[in-house]
Amino acid sequence: MKVVLVLYFKYFIGWDNDLSTTIYHTFVALCYLSPILGAIIADSWLGKFKTIVYLSIVYTIGQVIMAISAIHDITDTNRDGTPDNMTFHTAMSMLGLMLIALGTGGIKPCVAAFGGDQFEEHQEKQRSTFFSIFYLSINAGSLLSTLITPILRAQECGIYSKQSCFPLAFGVPAALMVVALIVFIAGHSMYIMESPKGNILLRVMKCMGFAIKNRFNHRSEQHPKREHWMDWAKEKYDKLLIAQVKMVLKVLFLYIPLPMFWALFDQQGSRWTLQATTMDGNFGAFIIQPDQMQIVNPVLIVIMVPIMDSAVYPLIKKCHINFTPLRRMTVGMLLAALAFVAAALLQIQIDRTMPDFPSSSEIQVKFLNLENTSLPVVVEGQEQFAVPGFDSSNGYMTLDTENITVSAGGKNTTAYFQKKTRHTVLINTDGTLQTLNDITEKPNQGLNAIRFVNGFRSHLNFTIKSDNLGLIAPLQVSGYLNVPHGKANFTIVNEEGQTCHYILQLGFGSSYTVLIPSTFRICTDDIKAIKDIDPNGIHMAWQIIQYFLMTCGEVVFSVTGLDFSYSQAPSNMKSVLQAGWLLTVAVGNIIVLIVAEAGSLPDQWAEYVLFASLLVAVSITFAVMAYFYTYIDPTEIEAKFMALEPEDKKKKDLEMTTKGNLAYVNIETSNNTDVKKQTKI
Repeated sequence: MKVVLVLYFKYFIGWDNDLSTTIYHTFVALCYLSPILGAIIADSWLGKFKTIVYLSIVYTIGQVIMAISAIHDITDTNRDGTPDNMTFHTAMSMLGLMLIALGTGGIKPCVAAFGGDQFEEHQEKQRSTFFSIFYLSINAGSLLSTLITPILRAQECGIYSKQSCFPLAFGVPAALMVVALIVFIAGHSMYIMESPKGNILLRVMKCMGFAIKNRFNHRSEQHPKREHWMDWAKEKYDKLLIAQVKMVLKVLFLYIPLPMFWALFDQQGSRWTLQATTMDGNFGAFIIQPDQMQIVNPVLIVIMVPIMDSAVYPLIKKCHINFTPLRRMTVGMLLAALAFVAAALLQIQIDRTMPDFPSSSEIQVKFLNLENTSLPVVVEGQEQFAVPGFDSSNGYMTLDTENITVSAGGKNTTAYFQKKTRHTVLINTDGTLQTLNDITEKPNQGLNAIRFVNGFRSHLNFTIKSDNLGLIAPLQVSGYLNVPHGKANFTIVNEEGQTCHYILQLGFGSSYTVLIPSTFRICTDDIKAIKDIDPNGIHMAWQIIQYFLMTCGEVVFSVTGLDFSYSQAPSNMKSVLQAGWLLTVAVGNIIVLIVAEAGSLPDQWAEYVLFASLLVAVSITFAVMAYFYTYIDPTEIEAKFMALEPEDKKKKDLEMTTKGNLAYVNIETSNNTDVKKQTKI
C-alpha cells in the first residue's frame, strides 16, 4: 500500500510534493514507533496470539477505510470527476493511516517471535528453516506488491467518471489481509501459546529509571562515585540485570547516528518516486509506472545478499582485511550517501529538460498563426518578429508586466494577464486576436494535455476512445484532454458526418495544441501539432544507478547491523535492541519530514546534496565511535555473573538475618527513651 501512497497524496488529495513527502514519512515513522507498544501489550497483557489477532483487525479496518477514502464518486455530486468535499476524503485517509500504523507496527514484533515459539529447544534446525521461509515470504510479498499495486492503481475505475483506481490499489491488500487473518485464526488449536511473562523492555526501563533516581538522590559529594551510572541500581536490582543493561546501552549508544541512514533510505518511496514521475518510463516491450521503480530494491536485495555472503565477504577476508561489522556499516552509510549524489546529478539533468515556467512576478506569451502566410508581430512596441504561416512563434516570451500591447497583421490589442501565467495569442484567419490560457505545470501522472484549435469554416467533433470534446465552432478552442502515453487515435467528424482519424505519438508529460487549418480536408495531412511542453526527456532507467548504490548500502548496513546488534546483546534482551533498531527508522523518517516541511531549498537536487552531506558527516562520526568500541561476548559475561549470583544471594540473606536479630535485641532490651525512638524509626 505504501508503494502508491505518495502518488495518492499528490494526485488524489492534491497536495504538493513537500506536503505529500511530509505526511508519507510521518506515517512511516508511526509504523516504526508503534512496535514498542505492540511488544509491551503482547508480553505484559494479551500474549502474542491475541495481540496479532486484535491488531490485525485494526490493521484491516484501517486498510478498508483507506480504500473507501479513495472513492471519488462518494462526494462527486455534480459528476465532474472531482470530489466536492475533499475534507471528507482527507479525514478518512488520515484515520485509515493511523489505524494501519497502529496495526502494522503492533504486530511487527510479535509475528516472527510467535513463529519461533512453535518450536521446542531441540528443533533448532526446523526453527532456522522457518525463519528462512519467513524472510523469503516477506521479500516475495515486497516484490509482488511493488509490481502489482501500481498496476492496480494505473487502472481506470469509477461510477460517473473514470479516474486512477486508488480504491482498487488499497482494497486488494485489505481483502488479502482479511483472508490472511482468517487462515491465521483457523489454526489457533495447533499453536503453542505461551502466557505473558512480563515485558523485559519495561523491566529495563524501570531499572534505568531507578538508577537515575538513586543517583540524583545521592548527588552530594559525601557519596562515593561508582564506576558506571547503572551501578546506582544495585540497591534494588541484581548484578546480572545491571550488567545486561550495560551491554544493551553500549550498543544503543552506537545507534545514535543511525537514523540518518534511514532518512535517506526511506525516500525511495517519496522523493525518488516523485522524481520518476518526471521521467520517461517506456522500456520498449513494457511501460514502468513511477511507483514501480521501487521494485528494483527488493529484486537487488534477493540477488545481492547471497553474493555478499558467499563471494564478497570471503574475498575480503582472504585479502587479510579486517572488515569488522561496524566498518561494514560505515561503508553502507557512505554508499547510501553516494546514491543521493547520483540522484542529485540525475535531478540536475531532469531540471535541464523541464520547461521554464513563469515565476510569481512574470507572465509568458507565445503566438499561433492560423494564416497561411507569415505575419509580423510587435509586442510593447519593441519586440518585433515574424510568426510563420500556420505555425507558432519560437517558444514563449517572458515579460514582467501585466498589461501588454500586441500588434499582429495590422491588428492591435491590449491584454491583461495575471502574474505566474502562460498564454497563447491566436492570430485567426479573419485577422482577430484571441487569448488562450495555457497550463503552467507538467500534466500529472505522466499524461499528455491535448487541445484542438478549429481553424476550419464549420463545426468539428473530436473524440478519443470514450472521451468526447463535443462540437467545436470555427475559430474556437477546445479544453485540454489528458491522454496517456502511446499512439493517440483521435476521431474527427465534420457536419456532413465524414470521419477522419488523426494519430499522434505521445510520450510522458507533454502538452500539444493541434491546429486544424482553414484548408482542412477530411483524411488529409494538413493537421499540425504544436508542442507547448516537451515530453519527459530523461529515461527512468537512469534511476537504477541510485537504486543499486542504495541497495548495496542497505545490504552492508542493515543486515550487518542486525547481526552485530544480536551478537552483542544479552540473550534475554534481543527484543530491546529490536525496539531500538526500529526506533532509529522512525527517527530517520522524522528527520525527512522536518527537512521537507522546512522547504527552504529552492531546488530538489540541492536537497539531495544536503542529505548526502549530512550522511557523510554522520558516517565519519560513526566511524570514530566504532574505532573506540570494544567487542564483547555477552554469553561469557552472563555466565560470570550467574556464577556469582549464589554467593551474592547468601551474602544478602546473611545481612538480612543480622539486621533482623539486631532489631529484635534492641526491642527486647532497650528501656531508655532515646533507644525506643531509634527503634521506632
